[in-house]
Amino acid sequence: MTVSIREATPADVPAIAAIYAAEVRDHVNTYEYDVPEEAEMARRMRAIVEGGYPYLVAECEGEVAGYAYASSYRARIGYRHTVENSVYVAAGQQGRGIGTALLERLVAECEARGFRQMIAVIGEPANTASIRLHEKAGFHLVGIFRGIAWKHGRWLDTVQMQRPLGAGNQEPPNDR
Repeated sequence: MTVSIREATPADVPAIAAIYAAEVRDHVNTYEYDVPEEAEMARRMRAIVEGGYPYLVAECEGEVAGYAYASSYRARIGYRHTVENSVYVAAGQQGRGIGTALLERLVAECEARGFRQMIAVIGEPANTASIRLHEKAGFHLVGIFRGIAWKHGRWLDTVQMQRPLGAGNQEPPNDR
């Protein structure tokens, strides 16, 4: 199986929306209750790309098998060198290296853009596949917020992981 990673385009929105819809409906990791329509997913993609962040898709055999993006960690200017990542792999495609390929490329893209820290917000400690993916990519556990979200009739914990990008916090940033 060959996985190719490329920048997402508006033509990818239906596949991205379908992957995300399954996550919203069937799992707790998104913390969203309602499946966003394609127009909303397109708006979100535009905002991320226009903000100067990478938005990627993974293709396998001509089909979108996953996607990943980085976005602002927080809106205040002091956080401008820190990004939060999101990685989603289509149902039935997990365990094939797609998430790893997406996250590796996402890290490289963020380093090339001068970002210095990447935060992973993982929607519960039971999501061991995501935790292992991030550990493999050099993230370390920062902490777990207990019971901060409610979905599917239960309280959810949230795992926070972090990794430096480039020089991290070892030298001042090149402000942009």
